[in-house]
Amino acid sequence: MALRTVLSDPMLRMLAGSVLLAAILPVGGDARPFADLLVSAGVFVLFLLNGMRIARSEIGAGLRNWRFFLPLLLWVFGAMALAGLALASVGQGLVPPLIAVGFLYLGSLPSTVQSATSYSALAGGNLGLSVISAALLNIAGIFVTVPLFFLLGGTGAEAQIGWETAERILLILLLPFVIGQIVQGWTRDFISRHGRNIVWIDRCVIALAVYVAFSGAVEQGIWQKVDASAWAWLGGMVALFLLFGHAGSWLVGRALGLPHRDRISFMFAGTQKSTAVGVPLAAILFAPEVAGFLVVPLMLYHLFQLVVAAPVAGALKREG
Repeated sequence: MALRTVLSDPMLRMLAGSVLLAAILPVGGDARPFADLLVSAGVFVLFLLNGMRIARSEIGAGLRNWRFFLPLLLWVFGAMALAGLALASVGQGLVPPLIAVGFLYLGSLPSTVQSATSYSALAGGNLGLSVISAALLNIAGIFVTVPLFFLLGGTGAEAQIGWETAERILLILLLPFVIGQIVQGWTRDFISRHGRNIVWIDRCVIALAVYVAFSGAVEQGIWQKVDASAWAWLGGMVALFLLFGHAGSWLVGRALGLPHRDRISFMFAGTQKSTAVGVPLAAILFAPEVAGFLVVPLMLYHLFQLVVAAPVAGALKREG
């Protein structure tokens, strides 16, 4: 079942296709500025659509349930970020430095809305709570991920928080999200009718960002810099991070005394990391030759979380 889930995931297939295309035909030279501009425009559209989709009533409901959301916020941007920092430190010398720093970047990201809600529903969790919490975490990620990443030592990624970085975040991430929130009253029916098609816009933007970023990594010789032993270490570290996420969030839910259905929602929202935020954000913050290395742990984590989530959800469903 897990293998079937992985093979049937459109986003994973598109990520693999983007990596393969970048390996064969990387974008560079005079085409690079155009590709970067295209990615920025795509990210703007992506966050505009996010603003249209996340209902203001859901945001208010999540904020009122602070006994659930506050611990989840601390877990996602606290415990998971610190775990990413620990793995980034351990990984120095085992994998290329920028890939090691990628674990800190991975730990600083919010949850992915689609996977967190889908697997929570599959496991018999509290679906409404899952949707609201994942949405709120994505909103928080716009403000929290970047400063948290640099605060914990992400300077190894060769970027600094200055006005130019802040301006890009405001104009390409925050502004379109706010516009989407403002106009959602007029666009709700359109989004509802065309939801399945709009999801493909998300996927295409992410795939484009991966292609441009990984092209930079290919030009920097990623295949020569990451040998078989480094890939093995990388896989082991990703698996360890995933184990920490699942086990830790489940135990925190128990310590909080959450009902079984709410604990399921807490675990999936606290463990599933978002390529929909992580890849576009890396693409606008860093040069492709940096972003291509930085998102490697995230892309591998996306694969691993799909492999693990389905059987975990099935086991929790039987237990409930």
